[in-house]
Amino acid sequence: MLLSHRIRIEANAEQRDYFARAAGTARRVWNWALAEWNRLASAGRPSTAMRLKKQFNAIKYIHPDWLNAEGRPWLASIHRDAHAQPFAHLARAWSRYFAARRAGQPAHPPRFKKKGRSRDSFYIANDKFRIKGRTAVLPKVGTIALTEALRWPGKIMGASVSREAQHWFLAVQVEVPDDVAKCRRSGNGVKGVDLGVTTAATLDSGEKIAAPRPLKAVLRRLRIRSRRQSRKQQAAKVRAGIEGAIPKGIKPSKSKNQAKGATTLARLQARIARVRRDFLHKLTTRLCRENQALGIEDLCVKGMLSNGRLARSIADVGFYEFRRQLQYKALRYGTTIVLADRWYPSSRLCSTCGAKNTTLVLSERTWTCRCGAGHDRDVNAAINLQRLATGALAAQTALPVASQAAMLGTAAGTVPAAGGKVTPARHEHGHQDGSGQEENGAHICARF
Repeated sequence: MLLSHRIRIEANAEQRDYFARAAGTARRVWNWALAEWNRLASAGRPSTAMRLKKQFNAIKYIHPDWLNAEGRPWLASIHRDAHAQPFAHLARAWSRYFAARRAGQPAHPPRFKKKGRSRDSFYIANDKFRIKGRTAVLPKVGTIALTEALRWPGKIMGASVSREAQHWFLAVQVEVPDDVAKCRRSGNGVKGVDLGVTTAATLDSGEKIAAPRPLKAVLRRLRIRSRRQSRKQQAAKVRAGIEGAIPKGIKPSKSKNQAKGATTLARLQARIARVRRDFLHKLTTRLCRENQALGIEDLCVKGMLSNGRLARSIADVGFYEFRRQLQYKALRYGTTIVLADRWYPSSRLCSTCGAKNTTLVLSERTWTCRCGAGHDRDVNAAINLQRLATGALAAQTALPVASQAAMLGTAAGTVPAAGGKVTPARHEHGHQDGSGQEENGAHICARF
């Protein structure tokens, strides 16, 4: 199993300068390769990444665009992996683009990278560096200090150095033996998890887990610092005598206060990302560790973000990142992820009698079924997802720990190995008009 450990580097000024130059080199080579790819394609002579790499190797030490003011090749001061790997990355980007087009999915071709807008990073091959304890030896840099030792034993497959605000990180990819990568679960429950905005996750047991909402917590401070930085940029344009948009190829000189303000703003944005990432890691680890199956909805996050009123709140919780982390952690804990169909009416179905409330709107947080049962919208959805996961797990494995609920209004429990009848989850809800679940088999079960 391939696992990655991201470690912060305690870099000095000289090492930070080299990292910035190497990341800039990778960005510039990517832009050159993409421009050449587009030029050859428009001329009717499509190329490949390998041909572009050979073409670049022939000119990188002699072409004027790659020589410094003294006429020497400045690429010689940067390790070759930084300007060799962008060709492989470009090939993968084009492959993903054409694969999405063939599948009829929306896609956009690879784009040029701009300094300050794209992520600063570069690649290092596994035979070009070594790690010992809390130190690493990188090419052209030498020994660097790490904040912690490498977590995973196994064969190192490669690494990348990237920047987040003022800190640099070394992400090491390791091929870990399965017996080491696999983790033991502390429980064998079956949970339904309903994601939301007011609460990040609602479980079928009624537990509601609030999100830290890090962006909302510091939004006022973020706006103030953004305005300050915008004023500094306007002042730089005035000093340079530029009116309107900055022409391409012209870079107004930055003052020390402007550079300091950019660092302060980047640190605040990095803190927002860290708080959100920490919360999601703890939540997804807990869910995978305690359960053998999890039922979640296949949410269309892109469509949800088109709602101008809820987009910021949805992005602040991190719906997509929650599912991504669940998928790879399910591999380690042996947890089954059951994806409910995108049109599955989890909130509209009564978890007591199975009737569907067709008039339920988003603003209604509680509702009463015609059978007299009162429901909290999120808890009701989580119970329906839990039943769906129970039926999917039973159909897949016939494990005795997953049993149909004794009553329609209760969650599925655990029974001894000799007892308990298990049926697919869709049988618990009866007829589901308009949901499409009967035709779709009621669930999509994915064992990641």
